[in-house]
Amino acid sequence: MKYTYGYTRVSTKSQELNRQLDILEKYNCDEILTEKINGTKASRPQLDKLKESVREGDTVVVESWSRLGRSTKDLLELVDFFSEKNVQVISDKEKFDTSTPQGKVMLTVFQAFAEFERDLIVERTREGLKSARARGRVGGRPKVSDKKIQQAISLYDTKQYSGKEIHEMTGISSSTLYRYLEKRKYSN
Repeated sequence: MKYTYGYTRVSTKSQELNRQLDILEKYNCDEILTEKINGTKASRPQLDKLKESVREGDTVVVESWSRLGRSTKDLLELVDFFSEKNVQVISDKEKFDTSTPQGKVMLTVFQAFAEFERDLIVERTREGLKSARARGRVGGRPKVSDKKIQQAISLYDTKQYSGKEIHEMTGISSSTLYRYLEKRKYSN
């Protein structure tokens, strides 16, 4: 049996979903998943649930693409995901339906632009690295002094300070500290 899912999202807890819910009502959704979470968050539990629930022949309806994807790349990956599962995606605001010939053509155009954008980023990165090397710069993370690392590890070993406090005292970030602690664990 084909199932129609609605998906709504607002960025803050104080925002209301009513406008999106009103729009989705006309699609007679069998289930509507709602989230109040910033779109920049990589993990969106209700979206993850939706991705696990959909089956071939189902439909996913959103008020607009901005409610589904965090970026163009993210949106295209999601639409590709649904497309590979033979799940129709409809965006009401953009009047976009992946089951129609027009929707399929637009999806192909979007994908081409996303690939073009990725290629440009790669090209600019290569050019920037080449330019930096020509000036004698190597790139990468700045070297952290062994003295500062040892100081941070010693403070950590006292079990009196949090990672944030150690960072404030030594300038060593928590991630760098934990990376060195991990190396120490495996070298002993």
